[in-house]
Amino acid sequence: MKNTVVISSPFDTYSGYGARARDVIKAILATDKYDVKLLSQRWGATPFGFCNDNPEWSHLLKLVVPNIQQKPDIWIQITIPSEFQPVGKYNIGITAGVETTLSPGDWIEGINRIDLTLVSSNHSKQIFLNTQFDKKDKNTNQTVGVVKVEKPIEVLFEGANLDIYKALDKIPPSDLNDALKEIPESFAYLFVGHWINGDLGEDRKNVGLLIKSFFEAFKNKTNKPALILKTSQVGSSYMDREEILKKIKQIRKTVNSTNLPNVYLLHGEFTDEEINDIYNHPKVKAMISLTRGEGFGRPLLEFSLSKKPIIASGWSGHMDFLKPEFSSLLNGKLTNVHPSAANQWLLAESQWFAPDLFQINHYLKDVFENYKKYVDGGKRQAHYSKTNFSWEGMKDSLEKIMDENIPEFPKQIELKIPQPQQPTLA
Repeated sequence: MKNTVVISSPFDTYSGYGARARDVIKAILATDKYDVKLLSQRWGATPFGFCNDNPEWSHLLKLVVPNIQQKPDIWIQITIPSEFQPVGKYNIGITAGVETTLSPGDWIEGINRIDLTLVSSNHSKQIFLNTQFDKKDKNTNQTVGVVKVEKPIEVLFEGANLDIYKALDKIPPSDLNDALKEIPESFAYLFVGHWINGDLGEDRKNVGLLIKSFFEAFKNKTNKPALILKTSQVGSSYMDREEILKKIKQIRKTVNSTNLPNVYLLHGEFTDEEINDIYNHPKVKAMISLTRGEGFGRPLLEFSLSKKPIIASGWSGHMDFLKPEFSSLLNGKLTNVHPSAANQWLLAESQWFAPDLFQINHYLKDVFENYKKYVDGGKRQAHYSKTNFSWEGMKDSLEKIMDENIPEFPKQIELKIPQPQQPTLA
């Protein structure tokens, strides 16, 4: 009899955690060792409906149960650690982890409530292990101990689907392809990620500073590249799109020039195949991310498989797979999380990365003007990513972790009592 696994996750949402959850569920199903049931959870304000919109994932909806009737053998939660609860006989939490230098205290407490936590990167693991808080007595407010990680943490990287994310010789015809063809520039930088709270240069993905730096690098130039932003704030609504466009216009006004390069916005939900088509479009020459911190940095991994150059901040989760000898990794320093970006997860007393402005300017210009010298690095990075960070590799790693950590559970054995023989007359 197979052990029962109940997985609580936002697998049916359009979110990074949704993608992570689907990959994990697919990997566990592929082992054929468990009786898998799913609980569908929300993820912030991101919309549901991914599985219906993508038929290859619709089979997951057949595994959904409305609630748990009995204690499962294995309970898995894919979410932030503060939500971890010990529901099963053995409990696993899976989280991207931390983008800064300090984990919230309730995340540490959540990790300690369960048996094993799996994080996406070595960066996240080390931040969790290095975070400590004073434990206070509720009545006297006196320090009575230290809150720190006391349960095992292991790294389970986020593997890319090599059947989808790969270099293409030719982009299939589509409205998206036609739209990108309309861009007059032959060279475009690409950014992919959410544009969330924070003043200019203070949001986590650093989108505002990216746009500002791009304008400054190529203002008044005769020959200019384009910048394509695949971004949104929350969802794919018209209002969200208009707010993004408004922010871009506001940044444009801060630059002392009327001769600025063009910034284009891709807004809305795209299939994985469409995203890979964007990565491979001949006008998209490189990806750039000035991120302040990543738990892993999934778009950077997936883009790297297109064999094109990458410019990225040289700190946090994506350093597990982006190699400095293959990609252009920016130097910088750690600075405090700005009050405009801080919340209950991004602590104001923590720090994250501020890329060096001179290097941003240098690489924006040099990759554009001397592209050929970066092409070989892009190809070598693609080979490294493909070899070491595939979904198949993640599946094998997860199966090994579960085999090595999940204990044997007592099995119910049906007791068969022999029937007494009827006496016979001699």
